[in-house]
Amino acid sequence: MAYGAFARYYDRLTENVPYGDIAEAIDRYVERFGGRKKILLDVACGTGTLCELMSRRGYDVIGTDGSDEMLSCALDKKFDSGQPIQYLRQEMTRLDMFGTIDVTVCTLDSINHLPDEAAVKKTFERISLFAYPDGMFIFDVNTLHKHRDILAQNAYNYDMEDFFCAWQNQYDPADGSVGIFLDIFEKREDGAYERFSESFTERVWPDEFLTSLLKETGFEVLARCDGYTDSPADENSEREVYVCRKIK
Repeated sequence: MAYGAFARYYDRLTENVPYGDIAEAIDRYVERFGGRKKILLDVACGTGTLCELMSRRGYDVIGTDGSDEMLSCALDKKFDSGQPIQYLRQEMTRLDMFGTIDVTVCTLDSINHLPDEAAVKKTFERISLFAYPDGMFIFDVNTLHKHRDILAQNAYNYDMEDFFCAWQNQYDPADGSVGIFLDIFEKREDGAYERFSESFTERVWPDEFLTSLLKETGFEVLARCDGYTDSPADENSEREVYVCRKIK
């Protein structure tokens, strides 16, 4: 999907995301399970914050995203930092690399954004296709608990100096999905506000489905963690992190 005004303000709307902790955890998982600290692919990389951090940690980073607007923000960061990151406009289901990848990551519930089981399968197949033998795949998903009990029907308002964002969640008990609706009011030079509306849906993928699909696409699950920690995921986890290895 494409993002307009949301991409421009994404970093400010997600200032609470602990990117540093996520980068440190990914690096720790790679070392713990004997992965190679070489080529890292960040699928659905967004505005490139994690790419920047992983590049500083010594990885040769490739970032892919389906949104021109998100990638434009990522390229601005690359211009400012000088980090040697390669960005490609690619949807998750249509990944096409030039060679094999040592570590693939997909963070911040991007897998939840896929529209159906077929899209999840296609994404895992493409990641597996380009994974180096014994290469690692690390991704996270929001849980049913988070959708039902945390995101739920809640609404949030972000009142900034140059824009206002009204964020509304709509939980569907039939399938555990959450519709997210954004109204962004962007302040113009004349003092008036211009309104932009965007929406997307996050779906729940049960562990049984993900574990079976990972096995089918050639991965073994090394750990299933509670967020980006070393503690195992349980029924109270809001975000589950899957640490996997290519085995065939």
